[in-house]
Amino acid sequence: MMGSFHVEKKWQFPLIMISIVFIFFLATCFNMGLVSTIHSFNSILFFLPSRLAINQSAPVFVETKIPSTAPGPTVLAIPRFAYLISGSKNDLEKLWRTLLVLYHPLNHYIVHLDLESPLEVRLELASRIEKQPIFSEVGNVFMIQKANMVTYRGPTMISHTLHACAILLKRTKDWDWFINLSASDYPLVTQDDLLYTFSDVDRSLNFIEHTSHLGWKQEKRAMPLIIDPGLYRTNKSDVFWVGPKRTLPTAFKLFTGSAWMVLSRSFVEYVVWGWDNLPRTLLMYYTNFISSPEGYFQTVICNEPELAKTIVNSDLHYISWDNPPKQHPHVLTINDTNKMIASKAAFARKFKHNDPVLDEIDKQLLNREKEQLFTPGGWCSGNPTCSKVGNIYKITPGPGSRRLRFLVTRLTWMAKFGQKQCK
Repeated sequence: MMGSFHVEKKWQFPLIMISIVFIFFLATCFNMGLVSTIHSFNSILFFLPSRLAINQSAPVFVETKIPSTAPGPTVLAIPRFAYLISGSKNDLEKLWRTLLVLYHPLNHYIVHLDLESPLEVRLELASRIEKQPIFSEVGNVFMIQKANMVTYRGPTMISHTLHACAILLKRTKDWDWFINLSASDYPLVTQDDLLYTFSDVDRSLNFIEHTSHLGWKQEKRAMPLIIDPGLYRTNKSDVFWVGPKRTLPTAFKLFTGSAWMVLSRSFVEYVVWGWDNLPRTLLMYYTNFISSPEGYFQTVICNEPELAKTIVNSDLHYISWDNPPKQHPHVLTINDTNKMIASKAAFARKFKHNDPVLDEIDKQLLNREKEQLFTPGGWCSGNPTCSKVGNIYKITPGPGSRRLRFLVTRLTWMAKFGQKQCK
């Protein structure tokens, strides 16, 4: 009996100490939260090995790989688009018409006429923007006045696109997707249709047509080395080839596709800010790549596993190509109207200036009369229509929204299940 008593007395002090620590642990849980308590408790019992530290096998890097894990801004019901509309010599009137028909006060627009356009033409575009009352009132149309030299087949088009992206990131914080178009593009839906369709689309998704099956492009585009004079000259000339040819890269996989795309803001930030070195490495690689605008963004996004999950395999365009494709697609005419509508696409290219098919699109798809500057939408007010800015958050989708919504829903569901993603 006495031996048993001494044994029990021997364990009393450790039991009391353990009880005190346990009570402290519970009290801290209620006051500070469970996660912070675990760290506090481990710091108190510093002589116990941290299970978290033992099980941590992955190294911690200084780079933030993908911004999607960070908390983003509050998502509004109605998205906003940031457009780049580019043109060259003789494109002033085409670009102006495309800008007017695409305009909506919620969006942001950057327009650019490259160095091949005469100075007086670029000044005329700047003057039109400045004198347009709606543009002046809303203040969402900008012009790149220090013009870039842009050659389609060389890397200058990538540089120009990234330039516009950087301007938009600096000047505005309230847009969700970036869309690049040329003066030869034209919408097949109203902006109200587009805004309505994308209202419930995941803001991280990127609409980029792509494939890793290079086919004939492997020999004709991936292996030759080219120099783009647009990188160092002020007059436009075609790229030229240099030798010898190079082998395909082993550090990353090449992808190709359309030069026209709809990019999420988070992906634009990743490419422009460059906290990961992949965008910079690929930018240097594609400097000597023929038709690099058709591969750079595809290769960047598909070689980053987390970003690859956000890609939707479509450029939302109707484009008529030869098979195999030539450098430029077919010029669309009024005979292509039914095919464009059946495609359910948001945009089409390419068109001649003031071709009758554009008037047909205005009449059938956009509800825009010849005398109207802007495409009618819920924001329009005043007499004549759209002469004043009304409620910019009023969206009145039309029949085009049903076509586009069907297409986008099908494409996003395919992407959700990993179909046609970076393959």
